[in-house]
Amino acid sequence: MNLQSPHRVNVLLVDDRPENLIALEAILNSPSYHLVQANSGAEALRCLLNEDFAVILLDVQMPGMDGFETATLIRSRDRSRATPIIFITAFSSNDTHVFKGYSLGAVDYLFKPLEPEILTSKVQVFVELFQKTVEVKQQATQLAAVNSELRKSEERFRTLCACSPLGIYLADVEGRCTYINPRCQAICGLTLEESLAEVWQREVHPEDRDRVVADWLAWIKESQEYSNEFRLAGSETVRWIHVQSSPMFSDFGQLIGHVGTVRDVTDRKQAEEERGRLIREQVARQEAERANQMKDEFLAILSHELRTPLNAILGWSRLLRCKTFDQETIDKALETIERNAKSQAQLIEDILDVSRILRGKINLNMHPIRLESAIKLAIDSLQPLTEEKSIVLELTCSPNVGEVIGDFDRLQQIVWNLLSNAIKFTPQEGKVEVRLESVGDEAQIQIIDSGIGIAPDFLPYVFDRFRQADSSTTRSYGGLGLGLAIVRHLVELHGGKVDAENNPGEGAKFTVVLPIAQRKTRGAEDDWSPLNDATETLPTLANLQLLVVDDDDDTREFLIALLEDEGAMVRSAASVAGALNALESYWPDLLLSDIGMPEADGYELIARVREMERLRGGKMPAIALTAYAREEERQQALEAGFQMHLSKPVELTKLIAAIANLTGRLGNPEQTDSAVSTALLTPQSRAD
Repeated sequence: MNLQSPHRVNVLLVDDRPENLIALEAILNSPSYHLVQANSGAEALRCLLNEDFAVILLDVQMPGMDGFETATLIRSRDRSRATPIIFITAFSSNDTHVFKGYSLGAVDYLFKPLEPEILTSKVQVFVELFQKTVEVKQQATQLAAVNSELRKSEERFRTLCACSPLGIYLADVEGRCTYINPRCQAICGLTLEESLAEVWQREVHPEDRDRVVADWLAWIKESQEYSNEFRLAGSETVRWIHVQSSPMFSDFGQLIGHVGTVRDVTDRKQAEEERGRLIREQVARQEAERANQMKDEFLAILSHELRTPLNAILGWSRLLRCKTFDQETIDKALETIERNAKSQAQLIEDILDVSRILRGKINLNMHPIRLESAIKLAIDSLQPLTEEKSIVLELTCSPNVGEVIGDFDRLQQIVWNLLSNAIKFTPQEGKVEVRLESVGDEAQIQIIDSGIGIAPDFLPYVFDRFRQADSSTTRSYGGLGLGLAIVRHLVELHGGKVDAENNPGEGAKFTVVLPIAQRKTRGAEDDWSPLNDATETLPTLANLQLLVVDDDDDTREFLIALLEDEGAMVRSAASVAGALNALESYWPDLLLSDIGMPEADGYELIARVREMERLRGGKMPAIALTAYAREEERQQALEAGFQMHLSKPVELTKLIAAIANLTGRLGNPEQTDSAVSTALLTPQSRAD
């Protein structure tokens, strides 16, 4: 269609009289119309060759070819067959002419003189109809184009899915597959209408199955993004797949299903495993080479450090035997021998400590300790070294720093090692500060020196065994590089931590943080007071008959070894049923039982024991030894029938004192009512 303007519609005016054409044009003058004039039928037909018209106003009486003949020819052409024709005449109103006009396809028959309003309204109707028809044709054309594009897009999608190296699936809100591509079916065996959870239950490797199914069901419920990697256990091989899935929502935000991909990542996983194996082997080789180098350096340093004092000891010993010296020289020689012997003894003790650490054989005698006392004793023992180098040593202790639970000798060793290290690296007339303060619920010890500091590249390794910043033969400072490693291990055994840093300005700063023991009031949580004094001198457990009940083999064997070493005669059981069987023929002096055990717990055991007591007529003391250390659990144990509640990990001295207390070995046994309880407070507790 060729329109003069995208907003104007063609209207054809056909009349052999110019004045009539002018009149029609005046009546129909409108910006919306493009009025085309033709003064004959032949000219009208020529106009119809190139343009389409919304309506044709056709005069009937025209010379040469009248209106009826023109209409006949218009209707004979496909392009103009449906174009509306309004006949206009001034000569005849004969019904025959009117009927003939309608028979030729006219839509109306108007007589001159024309009523402008009638003509305008009739033309407007056909113009609007023409415009609607044009719009419908345009929409039909656009719809056909859209449908064509959709068909092409669908074909591309099907081709893409069919040829995709990724498995693609669609699932409904319940997780049932509504579409799968061939690759998806080949990778994991999906079929239409099958639930993905059922597929995972069937195809996933048994070791991954429960986790994968649980994760998938949770994801379906929460409608979140899902991404997971797991193994499929085929008939012959195990393959790794990566599954990604996303929820699909309607325009109104309603969940309508899920779309996802499945990718076979077996090759990548195998490559990663191989790469990881190679890296591990490389790291292991590097670690072995570094360990061999460190071992060689350590042995060289050990030889040097042991031979150096030995040389002085043997040298002066031979001189004293072979020659006669005055008393001053003799005293100097003996002092040198003693000093070097102590140095050698300390080296040997450090080596033995490291050996104990490596074998896990360091035992701690844990009890409440005031750190100020341990610090002062360490300072006193190092006073000669500070005087020899004219070092100023300042001690600052904040008041009211609470007690810590620890081994007094080992805590003193921690301070001694750090302090001797600070003195060694502090120059003549330098300064060393020792500070003790409480920070929150922790006690903090800081040792700050004015020495050479720590090389930044060595700082991360300062607490490693056998590591020294300078291990060359020209080093300025002696030692085996064991002291700080021992410090770190001992601090960690006490539930604390130790850090090293360079002090701003000069020197180094070592900080030890230990948890402060919280004293609890009786009846609120655990109570220290009944056994504090008793642990100063441990009583004997000789010939006591004890029954130990714990389902953990390691704990049970540890308790047996501990108690038998103290002289007790111990029987044990790994369950409540085993304990009850033993009690049928064996009535011990005391029962030591765990709480959390399978099948039946410690509460059921103590209830049965109290029933058996009524039949036997005797009372058996009982201690609950458990990691359930909260106040409500302590109270529950006491109400169930236990006389004491001790929390794991057990403190050996307190356990021994508690057993002796309940069996009368202390001379003042605790009353067997629920108001008396003792629990151990340690920095770190492990689960029952």
